[in-house]
Amino acid sequence: MPVPLAVSLGDPAGVGPELLATAWAAREVHALPPFVATCGADLLAAAATRRGLWVPVRRISDAAEAAEVFPHALPVLDEADGAYRPGEPDRDGAALALRSLTLAAELAVSGRASGVVTGPIAKSRLAEVGFACPGQTEFVAAACSVDPADAVMMLAGPSLRTVPLTVHVALSEVPRLVTRELIERRGRIVARALAHDFGLASPRLAVAALNPHAGEDGKFGTEDRDIVAPAVATLRAEGLCVEGPHAADALFARHNRATFDAALCMYHDQALIPIKALDFDAGVNVTLGLPIVRTSPDHGTAFPIAGTARAHPGATIAAIRMAGECAARRAAAAVS
Repeated sequence: MPVPLAVSLGDPAGVGPELLATAWAAREVHALPPFVATCGADLLAAAATRRGLWVPVRRISDAAEAAEVFPHALPVLDEADGAYRPGEPDRDGAALALRSLTLAAELAVSGRASGVVTGPIAKSRLAEVGFACPGQTEFVAAACSVDPADAVMMLAGPSLRTVPLTVHVALSEVPRLVTRELIERRGRIVARALAHDFGLASPRLAVAALNPHAGEDGKFGTEDRDIVAPAVATLRAEGLCVEGPHAADALFARHNRATFDAALCMYHDQALIPIKALDFDAGVNVTLGLPIVRTSPDHGTAFPIAGTARAHPGATIAAIRMAGECAARRAAAAVS
């Protein structure tokens, strides 16, 4: 039987549980690979009912049972559970979210799951129950014993892939943090992952400029001339297909998007605004540089609409499908 994906609940008061149940209900339409939810059997059943779905839920004692159960019921591993109170986050829910995330990561690291898909969390709530990482990306990296600097966030949708080189930092800090070493290190990781996990034999990378008009040779800042351009030259000398720095205001125009497979962006919003504008309901957060596959829907907990059946399931479905595709490529490469 195929090794299933492990999918964590996210915060149980958010939209994660109902979208997970919705993904199982749509498994045949979207040809989703088998997956097992970690924790929250009763909670998932209640979320499905609130959404008007018929989703039989079955507790299992071993992840190996998931593939056989999956066609007939949503398999759930672990007895940990909680009450379904959409839109009402609390400490108990945060503890369940952390338990679910921990178990999902453990399954993937141990090989009992082919990858992990993480549901949306509320970081401030998790901090109340001992979550010390900046986010789930760093948590999964730590579970894999990988330096967080080598765990690279990529946002991927049908129209575009982007990589923010700096993430949750103040914009005023970005010029200091963007170095040649950072660009080169992340560029190598992205190129390698696009080849191994996405099947692109010669991935093409575009590097966005930090400053307007790529700095205009120092008129609007010297970083693009003195830092970004030399880093691009180094990567090209290593045989990678990399171009830049490109003025970011034109990089994501339709005719330009066809010229690259992923864009390396200097800061959070430079990467996330275009992906959310183009692919909001199908955007996936993929962590590159890990020994396991990890994806997540590219949206938050959406507490205000949890339990109202208004949350779109597209990103959750896309995250599960993408994790399955990447895991399949890794498995094929391992036996070839």
